[in-house]
Amino acid sequence: MPPVKRPDQNSAVEEIPNPLRAGGGPVKRKAAVSKKPVSRKRKPKKKPVPAYVKFGIAAALLVLLSPFYYGYILKGFSSTWRWVLDIGEDPNYRTYNSFEIKIPVAYNIHGIDVSYYQGKIDWQKVRAMKEDGVQVSFAIIKATEGLASVDPYFQRNWREAAKVGIVCGAYHFFRPSKSGKQQARLFLQTVNFEAGDLPPVVDVEHLSGATPAEMRKELKAFIDHVEGKTKVKPIIYSGLTYYNDYLKGYFDEYPLWIAHYYKSQLNIDASANWFFWQHSDKARITGINHVVDFNAFRGDSVAFQQLLIK
Repeated sequence: MPPVKRPDQNSAVEEIPNPLRAGGGPVKRKAAVSKKPVSRKRKPKKKPVPAYVKFGIAAALLVLLSPFYYGYILKGFSSTWRWVLDIGEDPNYRTYNSFEIKIPVAYNIHGIDVSYYQGKIDWQKVRAMKEDGVQVSFAIIKATEGLASVDPYFQRNWREAAKVGIVCGAYHFFRPSKSGKQQARLFLQTVNFEAGDLPPVVDVEHLSGATPAEMRKELKAFIDHVEGKTKVKPIIYSGLTYYNDYLKGYFDEYPLWIAHYYKSQLNIDASANWFFWQHSDKARITGINHVVDFNAFRGDSVAFQQLLIK
């Protein structure tokens, strides 16, 4: 028999004698081939994090998660960004994006006036809305009009606004061609004023066919009756032009609420006894589905409290 070969690509073949083969011919056997030693790279040991790095990370986390950071650092950033956005604008008349209007910045107490036009109001949402310190602190609510009309949403608004801590006032829409005293009776039959409320308000902004003298006569009758019953001086609401044309010089002892829109300042005579300024009729308030009038109070919190019914 010929020599036995066991092929292997990686091994050599060695011939050895085969005792079973005649003549003792050699048998080929694989010779063990030693492999070259494999050198493996050892992974370098990680260096321990220095103590000062750990301390720095811990300090950064404490700052980021602390009330100080959010109360002061972020507030500072927000104020800076607000300043950037207001570049080029009148510094006394700033845009408040949440309310979608410009608001005079010289006032700290703000409020709205509402009627059936605003529909059903979520007063909790109204109270919660706030941007950069501006929020609704008071609401003057329509109660009555003329001789027989009662606002269908008055009682609900009067009740629900007070529940959430909003200071409330009520107003009557005055009809100069009707009896002032009869209008005052309807108003007081509808509204139950209490301590802590704003004084009664009479809204006079039309002549409605009456002469200025007739209007003033009936308005005085309204005011006299309300003041006699409540022992509180009513607030007179009117537009700036109407006030200058028909009211100035006649009711100067009564507090005024003046409408004058889209201005950074109320351009009224310095001697006028005004307390409230209705500066916009286009505000957007969370919880109200329609635009609403926005107002500012002239004075600080002490003056505001002094104005309330005792």
